[in-house]
Amino acid sequence: MRKLLVIGIGAGNPEHMTVQAINGLNRADVLFIPDKGADKTDLAELRRQICDRFVTNPNSRRVEFDVPVRAEPTSSYRVTVDDWHEAIAEIYEGLIRDEFDENGCGAFLIWGDPSLYDSALRILERVRRRGNVGFELEVIPGITAIQALAASHATALNRIGDSILITTGRRLTEEGLPANAGSAVVMLDGKCAFNTLADPDVLIQWGAYLGTPDEIVISGRLGDVGPEIERVREEARRKKGWIMDTYLLRKPGEPEE
Repeated sequence: MRKLLVIGIGAGNPEHMTVQAINGLNRADVLFIPDKGADKTDLAELRRQICDRFVTNPNSRRVEFDVPVRAEPTSSYRVTVDDWHEAIAEIYEGLIRDEFDENGCGAFLIWGDPSLYDSALRILERVRRRGNVGFELEVIPGITAIQALAASHATALNRIGDSILITTGRRLTEEGLPANAGSAVVMLDGKCAFNTLADPDVLIQWGAYLGTPDEIVISGRLGDVGPEIERVREEARRKKGWIMDTYLLRKPGEPEE
C-alpha cells in the first residue's frame, strides 16, 4: 500500500526541522510542495530551501501543485471552508494516485505542525473516505508558531496554576477573552481582533514571520502598543504581499488560587 507522510516543517526557520522530519523527507519518493500564488511565493520557496538543505535521497523528486483560493465567506463560514477542502481533496487524490506507485512513499510538507490550525489531515481523511485510492498515513510533528512566538519573547505560555486558550481572531472578536483562561494565543487573525478588547491593560506579545529573517516582535500593554502593532503589521503586509502572525494575550494580575 502507498505510504503517505505528513511532515511538520516548523514555523519558518529551516533549523526548526527535527531529525525525524529530515529522515521523513529522505524516505519519500516524491515531495509535494503547495504553491499558493505569487503573493505567497515565499512559502513555497522556504519548502524548496528545506529540501535543498536536507534531502540527500538521490531518487526523490518534487512535485509542485497549485492550491485553490478559498472563497470569501458568505452566509456560512463552515460551508465556505467545506467547499474549499473538497476542491483540495480532489487535488490530493490525484497526486497520491498519479505521482507514486502502490509500494511508494509520498510526503506533504506542512507549515508548523499538522495538528494545529492546518487542514491537511482532515482533507486526507476526506480522500480516504472517497475510497478511490488507498494509503497508510504517518504524521511527523513540527514546531508550531506558538512555540516560536514564546521563544522569541522568552516567555512561558502559561502562568502558574492558570489555563491557556488557543483561539482565532474571529472567535476573539465574537467572544472576547474567556473568563476561565488567563492567557490566550490568537491565530488566523486577519483583522487585528485585539482592537475589540475593552481592557487596555491586557499584555500582548505579538510576532510575525516567526523564525524567519523577516521576524518582527512587539510586546507591551495593549493600550500602549496596539496601534503600533496594527501599523507595523500593515506595512509588512504591503511590503511582502502576505503576513503570517500570531500573538499571546494575558490578563493583568496573577491568577486566583
